[in-house]
Amino acid sequence: SFRQRQNNKLFKFKNSHVFIEINFINLWLVEMKSNVRIKRIENALAEIFKSEAESKIYLFLYLSNGVRSSEIAQGTELHPSTVRELLAKMYREGLIYREKIKSEQTGKNPYIYYAVSPLKILKMFARKIEGKMNSIAKLVEERDCIKIKVEVEKRIT
Repeated sequence: SFRQRQNNKLFKFKNSHVFIEINFINLWLVEMKSNVRIKRIENALAEIFKSEAESKIYLFLYLSNGVRSSEIAQGTELHPSTVRELLAKMYREGLIYREKIKSEQTGKNPYIYYAVSPLKILKMFARKIEGKMNSIAKLVEERDCIKIKVEVEKRIT
């Protein structure tokens, strides 16, 4: 017989209730690990972008396959005007790209937005770090001739 207890989400189907309960626990653990992983990535992006909102937008775009600004606002729970403002900024900085929607009824959301490759983000960040480190290195006496180079390479496995 099939029985469901709402409180602990235990389902019993004949004698397989333990198996089903373990599967629910496994699915929950996978979802929790995924949420923790996504939060870690979001935090790392926030450090790179210097903005939590931009990191949420970039990650949402990366996990989506092209979306309008209204969908980004809904998915990130950011205010639509904040999303539009940050999308324009991120587009100018080369963090995202967009394609114009070819329709007579485009309205206020005429673009579909996409995230650039994370490798491109890493290379941009590496150049910034390199520039800052070389500025600090210039404080060292000229005779030491210090130059710092930061590289990001894609490993072929």
